[in-house]
Amino acid sequence: MNDVTVRLPDLQSLENQNAVIVGGGTGIGSGIAAALAHAGAKVTIGGRRLEVLQATAAGITATIPVQAAAIDVGDDASVKTFFDSIASPVDILVNCAGVNIVDRTMAMMAPEDWEKVININATGAYRVMAAVLPSMRAHKSGLIINVSSIAGKRALDVAGVAYAASKFAMTALGTAVSNEVRMEGVRITNVYPGEANTPILDQRPVAVSQAHREQILQPEDVAAMVLTICQLPPRAHVPEMVMKPTTQHWM
Repeated sequence: MNDVTVRLPDLQSLENQNAVIVGGGTGIGSGIAAALAHAGAKVTIGGRRLEVLQATAAGITATIPVQAAAIDVGDDASVKTFFDSIASPVDILVNCAGVNIVDRTMAMMAPEDWEKVININATGAYRVMAAVLPSMRAHKSGLIINVSSIAGKRALDVAGVAYAASKFAMTALGTAVSNEVRMEGVRITNVYPGEANTPILDQRPVAVSQAHREQILQPEDVAAMVLTICQLPPRAHVPEMVMKPTTQHWM
C-alpha cells in the first residue's frame, strides 16, 4: 500500500502587513479588526464616528496598537484625507462600511434615501478601492475584501430595495475589478454574510428580539473566515464566500 502525503498550505504571517478596515468601529468590521490585529497586522480602522472608533481601538489588546481615523466613504474629500494619512502601502483593505434605511419598499422609500444607500454602500466601496488599487498594482501585491451581504446575491425582502441594489452593485464591482487585476498580483474577495448580529439590525422595520440575535451570525464568526482568507498564500484567490446562520433559509 503506497504512502500518501497530505500537504497543507502554509498560512501566511500577517506581521508587518498594513491592514485598513473601513467601517471598523462596530459590528463585523470591529470583529475583523480584532482578528487581524491579534494575528500581528498593523491595523487602522476608519468610520464616521471617531469616538466610537477610538473606543473600539482601545478595546483591542494586540501587540501593535490599533489606530483609528475618521472617514466618510460617501464623501470624496474625506476618503482622500483618510488614505493620505495611512502608512503606505496598504496590504489589506476590508470594505465593511454600510447603511440601510427603515422604509425599504419601493412604495415607501424616499428618493433621497435611495441616494444615501447607493452612495455609501456602492459608490463608497468604489471610492475606497480606487484609493488603494494604484499602489497595490504598482507593488503587484494586495488583498481587498468587500464585506457585502447575502442580499448581494439574493434580493431578499427583509433587506429592502435600495440595500439589495447597492449590494448587487458591490458584487459586480468586486468581481469585475478582480478580473481586471488578476494578473497583477492583486486579489479581491466578495464576502456575503447572512443575517448577523450587528447594529444595522436596529434599523429593521420590526424590532429583532435578543433570542433571535443570539442564534444568528456573530461578528467573530465572519472575522474568522476573513482572517483565513488573509492568511492564504498569494497564489490562492477566493473570489467569493457565503456564510449564513445555520437556521437561515438558502436557495
